[in-house]
Amino acid sequence: MIRKLLRNAGKVVIGVGLWPAAVLGQASAPIRPDSVAQHSAAPVASMPSVAGVWKGPLSIPGGTLPIQISIIQPGANKLIATLDLPAKRLNKVPASLTLRGDTLIFYAATVDCRFVCIQAGEAGQELRGVWLQPGLRVPLVLQRADPNGAGTVAVEKTAAVKATTYHIEAVHLTSQPGNVALAGTLSIPDGAGPFPAAVLLTDMGSQDRDSRQGSYRFFADIAASLARQGIAVLRLDDRGVGESGGNGPLATTADLVRDAQAGLGYLRIRPSIDPARTGLIGHGEGGNVALLAAAQPVPPGFVVALAASGLVGLDLLASQPEPLSAADTARTGEARRQAWAEVLAKAAKLRASGSNSAQVETYVAQQRLKIKSEERKQAETTLKFRRTMLEIVRQTASNDQAQAIVVNMLHQRYPNQDPALARARATDLLTPWYRYYLKFDPQPGLADVQCPVLLLNGTDDAEVNAATNLTALEKGLKGNKRVSARRLPGLNHWFQTPAAERIAAADGTVESVVAPVLLTAVRDWVLQQGSR
Repeated sequence: MIRKLLRNAGKVVIGVGLWPAAVLGQASAPIRPDSVAQHSAAPVASMPSVAGVWKGPLSIPGGTLPIQISIIQPGANKLIATLDLPAKRLNKVPASLTLRGDTLIFYAATVDCRFVCIQAGEAGQELRGVWLQPGLRVPLVLQRADPNGAGTVAVEKTAAVKATTYHIEAVHLTSQPGNVALAGTLSIPDGAGPFPAAVLLTDMGSQDRDSRQGSYRFFADIAASLARQGIAVLRLDDRGVGESGGNGPLATTADLVRDAQAGLGYLRIRPSIDPARTGLIGHGEGGNVALLAAAQPVPPGFVVALAASGLVGLDLLASQPEPLSAADTARTGEARRQAWAEVLAKAAKLRASGSNSAQVETYVAQQRLKIKSEERKQAETTLKFRRTMLEIVRQTASNDQAQAIVVNMLHQRYPNQDPALARARATDLLTPWYRYYLKFDPQPGLADVQCPVLLLNGTDDAEVNAATNLTALEKGLKGNKRVSARRLPGLNHWFQTPAAERIAAADGTVESVVAPVLLTAVRDWVLQQGSR
């Protein structure tokens, strides 16, 4: 069963536009034994019959295109796939292949297309599923082709396709001062190199090396994607998390800069890494940490800042949604549903009493505007409350005094909230990191950043507003002629593919996945830095 599909709003459409000739000759990305273990209990070796050549007609506006997918199995736990579209002069385009249960997912990253399918038909002689690419989503059935048939590439001949594979290594390094032990994972392409490389830096809060949010593994997916494309990636557990030492709440943004520099230093001395093309990719606060490191005497080779802040810490934190307990969130949702139910009930009474459709529609529209206006007022009240509370924390040196004030404010604002949650919230606001970040201003150091910088923000980011923060960063970096900035439509703070563009599982759940447009933007930009 198809569990999820990835799709992004790009511009290429088969049958309408032509894919770039640059995709030819790219290395393919075979499935890795470690990724199979993460996603499925079934090993690749349990499906040997999938190896072969598969052909069929791809439906496009105005007709069809012949398509061919060739799969070889050079090892017990490895599959390599290539894509052929003769009508578009595309031959042996590399595609990764992922096995999840009984579902096969082909992905040709360089041309941004996917085929998610299951093996079906008599003796498994068909691949049935859905073909996706920007602007096109159609059912597709491929038949196993006779390897000796005319026009078919024999399986033996495809074995010469060069594969871009990668392996992972456990990493242990030390951040100074303090001899803080940091542990992580290096995903590095197979081969001699030298490869471009990046250290991934997490957003605020203590996180593991995968930047895990539930089942969503943001950094693990970025690392796998970039490593398959020839870019080494180091991701580390934050201080006090996983295998890393230290204490996260006691660390400040300045400490995190030193951790980032330690990661850079580790990569630069490895013989398979190109030190001149070794940089930092930071998410949220990690993006600001990367920019701070770039203003130091020994900067990274490049910086990619994902949803970094351009505002003073207090201003950014005050603008974010107030974290509420599940009970508070449920009460808020119930109040909203109740208000709308009352509107609909009144509308039904108006119809029953003889009001015409225009009158009922006018009433409903007026009430909708009233509810939205009330929600805006509540949001403004919350913003004012958060700013006042954070100002008290910033200006009150005594932790005991500040905590008492904050707990009292939270109790008055949320009278039904568990007092223990209010105390925990106040404790979080008084950590050294939080106190430091409230005063943190990202602007002063930006003028000293002269390395290449890529700024990316999602337009649906509720935590770091793209318009406000990206504009502020661009202004601060105006003296750097090697800055690129992009707003990615529809993406949130975690750069997830919008739910509307994903297919739900049988139980109705929709799994979060990294938006391909982000992976493509980062990969292409990092690889370009080596050509300048």
